[in-house]
Amino acid sequence: MRVVITGAFGFLGRLLAAALLQTRTFDGVPIERLVLADRAVPPDAPVAADPLVDVVHGDLTDRLDAVFAAPVDVVFHLAAAVSAECEADVDLGMRVNVDATRALLDAARAQSATGGPVARVVFSSSLAVYGSGPGLPQTPVVSEATPSVPRSSYGTQKLICEHLIADYTRHGFLDGRVVRLMTVSVRPGPPNAAASGFLSGIIREPLAGLPAICPVRPDLRVALASPRRTVQGMLRVAQAERGAGPGRLDGPMPVNLPALTVSVADMLATLRQTAGDAVADLVTVTPDPAVEAIVASWPAAFDNTRAARLGLAPDPSFLSIVRDYLTDHADAVRTDLPDGT
Repeated sequence: MRVVITGAFGFLGRLLAAALLQTRTFDGVPIERLVLADRAVPPDAPVAADPLVDVVHGDLTDRLDAVFAAPVDVVFHLAAAVSAECEADVDLGMRVNVDATRALLDAARAQSATGGPVARVVFSSSLAVYGSGPGLPQTPVVSEATPSVPRSSYGTQKLICEHLIADYTRHGFLDGRVVRLMTVSVRPGPPNAAASGFLSGIIREPLAGLPAICPVRPDLRVALASPRRTVQGMLRVAQAERGAGPGRLDGPMPVNLPALTVSVADMLATLRQTAGDAVADLVTVTPDPAVEAIVASWPAAFDNTRAARLGLAPDPSFLSIVRDYLTDHADAVRTDLPDGT
C-alpha cells in the first residue's frame, strides 16, 4: 500500500504522518511507502528520516508526476492556504486550494482510468463552509444537512472542492471522503495566517511567557477540537468501511468532526485556572473587526451524531485540551507555572 500526505510538513500533516508511522498500517494493511509531499520541507524533520518515507518537495501541481510515479492507494489532502491569507489574496486561495485540488483529483482519475487503483482521497475541509451574517441567520445547532453558505473566500474554496470530490466519487473516478475540521486548538509552534490562529495563540503564547492579543469579544462562542482528536477523526473517516449502520460511512455527505463548544472567556478562564493570574494577564483583548467578522460567521454548536456513529466524540473539556498541550509540548512551556498544571 502506498499512502500520500499533501501538506505533510504542516502541523497536522506531521501528526498524521507520525500516527501512520507508529502503526505502519492503514486499515490493517501494511504501508509499503508513505509519501510526504510539501512545498516546504524542514531539513531536520524526524519523519523524513524513516525508511518507509519518500519526500516529494515542491508545489503540488508541479510534482504530481512524482506523487503518482507509482500507484497511489490513499491520499490525505491537507495542503491549503489558510483563511486570512485567502481573504487578503483571493487568487492565491483559488490557486492553492481549488486549482491544486482539482489537479490532484484529475491525477487520481487518470490513475483509475488506466487500470490503476481507485484512490481513496481524504480531503480536509473546514467548518468555514458554513456562514452567517445580516439576513443570513445561523441555526442554533449545525449538522451536515445544514446548507453551506460560506462567508469567506477560504470557506467558498473548501466548498468548491467538496463538490468536486463528491462528483468525482459519484462517477467512480476515486473514493472521496470529506472531513470538516473544527478549529484546532492548541496548535504548537509559531502563529500562522489563519483567522482562527488566535484561538491557539491566547493559550500557547502566555504559557511560554509571551504576550498575546485576543482580537474578538470574549463572549464569542467557538467550536474547537484538540490536535489529538482531529488526527483521530481523520484516520477514522479514512478507514471506515462504506455502508449503512454504526461504524460505517454512509452516503456522500461530509463528516463534521466532533466539536467542543466553548466561549473565548471560558478559554481564558481555563488558562487562569491552569497557569495562574500572571500568565493569564499576558492576554490583552484588542478587537479586530476583520478577524471577528470571519470567526463569528462560523457556527459554534454542532450536532455530532454522524461522527458519533463512527465512534468519534468531542474533547471532554477545554481543560483537557490544555492539559494535552502541556503534556505534548512541555519544552515550549515556561518552567515556573504553578504546581498542578
